[in-house]
Amino acid sequence: MVLTGAGLSTDSGIPDYRGPDAPARTPMTFQEFVAGPEAHQRYWARSHLGWARMGHAVPNAGHRAVAALGADLVITQNVDGLHEAAGTPRLVALHGRVADVVCLSCGSTTARTALQDRLEQANPGWAARHADVANRPDGDVALEDTAGFVVPPCEGCGGPLKPDVVFFGENVPKARVERCYAAVESLAATGGTLLVAGSSLTVMSGLRFVRRATQRDVPVVIVNRGPTRGDALATHLVSEGTSDWLPALAAVRTA
Repeated sequence: MVLTGAGLSTDSGIPDYRGPDAPARTPMTFQEFVAGPEAHQRYWARSHLGWARMGHAVPNAGHRAVAALGADLVITQNVDGLHEAAGTPRLVALHGRVADVVCLSCGSTTARTALQDRLEQANPGWAARHADVANRPDGDVALEDTAGFVVPPCEGCGGPLKPDVVFFGENVPKARVERCYAAVESLAATGGTLLVAGSSLTVMSGLRFVRRATQRDVPVVIVNRGPTRGDALATHLVSEGTSDWLPALAAVRTA
């Protein structure tokens, strides 16, 4: 089983969260997002710019290697959709996908590309006026002044729209967690290994699977540049970049 984090996508041009060059971040929490229209405006104004840039990202050698490994399950904490683009089979996007949008009133889901077109029509020239702001790991940008940005509502019911991702302060859907735990139990039964790639394991949503693996005597290999919260639980630590190390592993596995 493979568990991936933001470090896997840095070579695709998406900044990570906690690497040595990572920008400071104050991600919007779920409680902040649902507080009202001003929070929606602030989020979507930033996301509109970030999505336009993230949409050009393509899978790197690390993503392609993970797809080629043939793991029983790949769990990604990333929301960028690059594992999907690489054709990764048996994938759980633990925190959802920023390419999907959900209505908080009626629960309907739509494609982010469709909302992007609506945002562009409602806010002509917004991207050009803010072309110099820096990207951030969450698929948005470092923009403070979001006054005047128009956020279209759900076309079906007029309710507020939210990216179909798990915000801080929001729980990962139970079914996803249970599927991942079941995969760890399968590793224990079959003598498998858990490979962690490009994650600092700082948040519990990913670390809990490493903890469960060690409780079941499943070997844990962590590949990451820099320390992680799971280092003390690892059987092996590899301090290398995922875009270099994972293709080498895949070549050995498929030889």
